[in-house]
Amino acid sequence: MGRGGLYSFLLIFVLILPFAAANIGEYDDYWSKKAAEAWNRTLESYEPMPANVVNHFNVHTQRTLKELEGLNDTRRELAHRVYTGPCKATNPIDSCWRCDPNWANNRFRLADCALGFGRKAKGGKGGKIYVVTDSTDNDMVNPKPGTLRHAVIQKEPLWIIFDWSMVIRLNQELIVTSDKTIDGRGASVYIAHGAGITIQFVHNVIIHGLKIHRIVPGTGGEIRDSVDHYGFRTRSDGDGISVFGSTDIWIDHVSMTRASDGLIDVIWGSTGVTISNSHFTDHNEAMLFGASDAHDIDKKMQITVAFNHFGKRMVQRMPRCRFGYFHVVNNDYTHWNMYAIGGSMNPTIISQGNRYIAPPLNGYAKEVTKREYTPESTWKAWTWRSQGDIFLRGAFFIESGDRDFVGKHPELYDHVEAASGKRVARMTRFAGALGCKVGEAC
Repeated sequence: MGRGGLYSFLLIFVLILPFAAANIGEYDDYWSKKAAEAWNRTLESYEPMPANVVNHFNVHTQRTLKELEGLNDTRRELAHRVYTGPCKATNPIDSCWRCDPNWANNRFRLADCALGFGRKAKGGKGGKIYVVTDSTDNDMVNPKPGTLRHAVIQKEPLWIIFDWSMVIRLNQELIVTSDKTIDGRGASVYIAHGAGITIQFVHNVIIHGLKIHRIVPGTGGEIRDSVDHYGFRTRSDGDGISVFGSTDIWIDHVSMTRASDGLIDVIWGSTGVTISNSHFTDHNEAMLFGASDAHDIDKKMQITVAFNHFGKRMVQRMPRCRFGYFHVVNNDYTHWNMYAIGGSMNPTIISQGNRYIAPPLNGYAKEVTKREYTPESTWKAWTWRSQGDIFLRGAFFIESGDRDFVGKHPELYDHVEAASGKRVARMTRFAGALGCKVGEAC
């Protein structure tokens, strides 16, 4: 980026961010520097020709599908049932690590398993193991050693695990620094009844195996965001996980329900994100990718949404997109009450191998898609394509743009080569936080 472009970008951040959704009450030199560094990482992470991602995902997906061939999936296609048999990894991400009974002695292996646009996320791989031993969250400026808040502000790469099952009520938003993995495997870890997780102007973060529910806004105040800095934060929004101006982020095997705002928001130039193997229930506006029609920096946004289950009492925004490029692949949409996938400002949305089951009673909510605040004369040119999806109970996807876009431009998406939508129930049956036990396969 030239000096003029960088100056313009910084000027936008300095003038707008204190009044936008950044929750930064004191926009000092520290935050200005982090904003500039974050934008440079966005440019570095953006895939102008994502053929490398294509090939990477193709190899892993096809290998897993071949391993699954011949298994009887008929009963499993009907519903998500509790499974009590031996470990079965049913998609290429899980097949990378899940059935190893020694996973607890090789936690870093997980960092090699991400696929899609968030595949570069390595989290705290190679760093020290930090064991959370204290579930309290009482001091926002000088967090107590052994707490999750103390762990996530450290400078060095850390792989954060939990000594025992716990419920953590965050009194204010939890601000995570770069090069961190929060790994809930081996314990039942709830982030509940308090504020959510904020990933802001950082890179290389993995969140795995948490149960996040009943998130409420933090009131704001003095909050430490690194070892070397703390400052005044305004009231947080009440998102479960907020990704703001960040790159190389992987959210995997989380269970989320009932946040005051969104379950997962990805905004302000974030890119290189994968959301996978997660289970979402009981929520209205689930995922927001791009916060405003005015934020055209989100043209660099690239997100993979793969192998997730959108379950009971979900309403809309699974996801709701602006500007960027979004690959929605092999997800199970068993419930929605308004629509499943929406957007504005010409996002590219490639839907492949998903299962869409329309609500049984609301005849006005059969359409999967929704274009927001845009006339058909404009949105008919947007690239929204459906390939290999299956539609039940009258569900339908209104496509737009070039009908041959996927075939003409294989280099423009991450190429998680989708399985048939008929196999989605099996591929997503272990979505959500897993009940991993040390010494046993997950």
